[in-house]
Amino acid sequence: MRKIYLVGAGPGDPELLTLKARRLLEEAELVVYAGSLIPEEIISCVRGEKINSASLTLPEIVKILTSAAREGKLAVRLHSGDPSLYGAIFEEMEELTEEGVPFEIVPGVSSFLAAAAALKCELTIPEVSQTVIITRAAGKTPVPERERLTHLAAHQATMVLFLSASLIEKVVKELLEGGYPPETPAACVYRVGWPEQKIIKAPLIELPLKIKEAGIKRQALIFVGKFLAPPSGKRSRLYDPGFSHGYRGLKG
Repeated sequence: MRKIYLVGAGPGDPELLTLKARRLLEEAELVVYAGSLIPEEIISCVRGEKINSASLTLPEIVKILTSAAREGKLAVRLHSGDPSLYGAIFEEMEELTEEGVPFEIVPGVSSFLAAAAALKCELTIPEVSQTVIITRAAGKTPVPERERLTHLAAHQATMVLFLSASLIEKVVKELLEGGYPPETPAACVYRVGWPEQKIIKAPLIELPLKIKEAGIKRQALIFVGKFLAPPSGKRSRLYDPGFSHGYRGLKG
């Protein structure tokens, strides 16, 4: 029996595939991929059988993968971004474990990291924010009560919201109620790494209108926090001439 690989495809740019992910896709005899979330440019490097999982249920996906593994085939379950973030791999791993099929997770570049690069920003600027909250709005999929946006907003840290563009009015309302000032810098990044990538920046209070005008409802990330427009001079001490560490003494 071969083990199954749960692979992250990255945000969409084929050049952001990891070397291991590309090798596995090229060597795989079967790839079950997450439908429209994976660009054709990435799927085109698959030489084996390709199955779009968009219309499949979890039992059907697991049956396809386990059958291939038991036949000795190299099988890949291809997820967008990094599988460990909203990748729905927990239930896949549970099912594979129950079936006695070994598996390995291959991480990918998360879309929130690619979006931070597209925004040309640092998420953790000294004296501005040293904490990144990755979350989502409560919709069809609930969130624990203690993780509601009104509670998380009290920290006024860097916040990244997945799967929430369609609920942007609710998101902003709860963030404002939780403590973010209306003028807090915010951004929406749509389909980062894809040819149709869009970036929208606006004060938090204005973001819902901007997103609605752009017609964005899904496959977008919401960023909120002062890190998007930090005051100048907020620098790390790591390379400061007056800061020494084990590899460098004081200079100047």
